[in-house]
Amino acid sequence: VGASIGMQLAIKGANVTIVERCGIACAASGKAGGFLGREWGSGPTVQLHQKSFDMHVKFAKELKIESFRYLPTLSVNVNGKCKPGKGVSKCDWLDGHVASVSTMDKGTAQVTPREITEKMIEKGKENGMKVIFATVTNVQTHQGYVQSIHLSDGKKLEADKFVFAMGPWTVQAEDWFPSLRVPMVGIYSSSLIMNHPEGSVTGCALFCSEDDNGCHLEVYPRPDGGVYVCGCGGSKHLRKEEIQKLAPEDVVPDKARIAAACKSFGKMAPKLAKSPDVIQACMRPCSDDGMPILGLIPDCKNAYVATGHNCWGILWGPITGVCMSELILDGESKTVDLRYFSPGRFKRSKK
Repeated sequence: VGASIGMQLAIKGANVTIVERCGIACAASGKAGGFLGREWGSGPTVQLHQKSFDMHVKFAKELKIESFRYLPTLSVNVNGKCKPGKGVSKCDWLDGHVASVSTMDKGTAQVTPREITEKMIEKGKENGMKVIFATVTNVQTHQGYVQSIHLSDGKKLEADKFVFAMGPWTVQAEDWFPSLRVPMVGIYSSSLIMNHPEGSVTGCALFCSEDDNGCHLEVYPRPDGGVYVCGCGGSKHLRKEEIQKLAPEDVVPDKARIAAACKSFGKMAPKLAKSPDVIQACMRPCSDDGMPILGLIPDCKNAYVATGHNCWGILWGPITGVCMSELILDGESKTVDLRYFSPGRFKRSKK
């Protein structure tokens, strides 16, 4: 999200500096699944799904993103009367025990999150964007304006406008802005990747029913041969105080849930099952009403927030960059109706 906003601002001629705490795509932006569903929105989020999906198609060409591709999405039931090989007619590597397989959507797509995030940063830098590595420790405000941010290296960074897009760590901004509420949990989940030869795994995204191991697997084979698996079960929902105690590099996988996911996947798709080459975890920022938080911070004239994308951060990233850059530079977004996502909906009441 931050990479997309920075890129769009830089392309439009703004002098942009991104402050990154630990590394580009070091958290969910590098560890998510990268599933793209154009028609998977509802209500106010339909515009985000459809417009941002179309932007992914465009970016695949413009930014030369090799991992973007269309693939069908299947619903897999692993409960009831299972039979080996029952799924191969829908997906040639789904050769294990499944009860039924049905097509959910033939028009879905995928992208590898780390690649698109890094490509956005590269594009931003080509347009003059700077990236510095530090932690924001405080925000200096005066009469409704942010004047500067204080960094962990002792320096101050001054600017005309500021955007806080820190995923679940955006809850920290409540301490800097008296009128801002960020009612959100960080959904802490594990995932794994099993590597196979490039191009060897047919592209079929799977959404699976909950099984006896407590998993509800989601499976995304990638063009490079990596098979990404999440839905391992046992996700933790962390509130502000717990999130603030964790640095991004401290978000580590639950080995018990990784083992459970491997067991479930091995039963369903023994052809591809192997010891994982990558085990990891990340936290998704999920607001209390399930919608993103995008817009001007209440009672502040030059600071904005962009967070709360939950599992759609990769899909919604491109359109978030466009609408936030419009809001910041032009005073309003003409691309997205941001009324539904305003931070003001959670504004603290004055006593």
